[in-house]
Amino acid sequence: MPLKGFTRNIPPLHVLTDEQIDAIHRATLDVLENTGIRFENDKALHIFKKNGCIVNFDDKRVRFPSYLVEEMLRMCPSSFTMRSRNKKHSVRIGGNTLYFSDMPGEGILDLKTWEVRKATREENREALTVLDALENFHILCSYTPYFEIEGVIPAMSIPESVAAKMRYSTKVQWTGYQNGCEIYNIEMAKATDQDIMGLGLPSAPLTYYSDACESTIRYAEADFPINFASGCMMGGTSPATIAGTLVSFDAEVIGGIVLAQLVKPGAKVVVEDTILPMDMRTGSPVFGSITAALHIAAFGQVWRRYQIPTFADSGWTNSKKIDYQDGYEKSITSLVIALSGCNVANFFGGVYGELAFHPLQAILDDDVAGMIGKFIEGLTVNDETIAADLIGEIGPIPGHFLITEHTRKYFDKEGFFPRAADQLPYEEWREKGRKDALELAQERMAEILRTHRCEPLPEDQDREIEQILNTARKVYENK
Repeated sequence: MPLKGFTRNIPPLHVLTDEQIDAIHRATLDVLENTGIRFENDKALHIFKKNGCIVNFDDKRVRFPSYLVEEMLRMCPSSFTMRSRNKKHSVRIGGNTLYFSDMPGEGILDLKTWEVRKATREENREALTVLDALENFHILCSYTPYFEIEGVIPAMSIPESVAAKMRYSTKVQWTGYQNGCEIYNIEMAKATDQDIMGLGLPSAPLTYYSDACESTIRYAEADFPINFASGCMMGGTSPATIAGTLVSFDAEVIGGIVLAQLVKPGAKVVVEDTILPMDMRTGSPVFGSITAALHIAAFGQVWRRYQIPTFADSGWTNSKKIDYQDGYEKSITSLVIALSGCNVANFFGGVYGELAFHPLQAILDDDVAGMIGKFIEGLTVNDETIAADLIGEIGPIPGHFLITEHTRKYFDKEGFFPRAADQLPYEEWREKGRKDALELAQERMAEILRTHRCEPLPEDQDREIEQILNTARKVYENK
């Protein structure tokens, strides 16, 4: 049985009419058929040419007939299972299930100075241990927890990250690509008898570089799922409007989906919303904005019609600290993701953009994820929960419900109790040291590192991973 995650039992959020969704779909087909997508990879161009696309090999532009696009979208599975090395942590992505993932960071956040520095291998292990232990955390993100780790050359950052996640967690992961490193990622996943999700990232506007094409082809051939995510910025690399960006974004990711389906019909794919508006005052992306949340809501509604699983990013904020702004920017967007019907929210541990990660942030996020999950699972309404007979039995004051069996039965089921939040009465809070949420998260992290032990890899699998890493190290160190 895969991890349960959270089942959305309430109606999904609607911000678009059916007519508006139709208009976005028609415009997307028009862009794909008349403007086209640039693919800087000859292998991909020949695959498209062979299957009826109009290909200009000089400018590497591919134009897609609408019938082919719609056929390839129908070919995508509406849900699929990703197997973990511990099958209890496998996940079934799609349908009404919501899982939570993390956001990566270039480095670790220093809680005294709020500066970002490169993480050590031990700090990377500790962060993975925390993520492995958190009950509302389900899927390890690419490049996570840290882009950069002391003692790891940049060319090896992705394979070393993949190996660390396999060693220090039994939860499934998705990962990136650079310099052909997906070859080694796929080998490590096969060596440990688990699935891994790859990336195929278009570059906005309307372009796939060669490495994205190679990654897409290799993961499709290996029968592993592929995540397509365009990181366009509204007003910069996509139109300034939400509707226009939806069209541009959809065209970009659909181009990659078509390639994956032509390589392997029925290839497992997900689409990830990573859209951010541009702050025209600075030229920087605006993280955690309500505009991005509205885009996510529209994105979720469009892709529910296509019945293709979706991810969305909510774990990045503008705040450089773990503070009130950080909390509301992450939480509002994450709730919108859950309500919009997306299947995975990339949320845990991220602070500013993809610059910083901290396990204490992940512990705080675990409580938020639990609250959101509780909300979307909705409420049960039947004779027992309505409790009309019980209300009649207890009657007016001085009656009360504290000692009833009904209260004992439903106290935990109906409530949610965060693990790193202060909910004490004021006087008791004063007596117990006046601790805030960050201090309570530190206590929980210390407890996790003291008590949680990830199931180790079998020795033969660990040796095989090290052999694969050594092969990759020789390749990249000699370049």
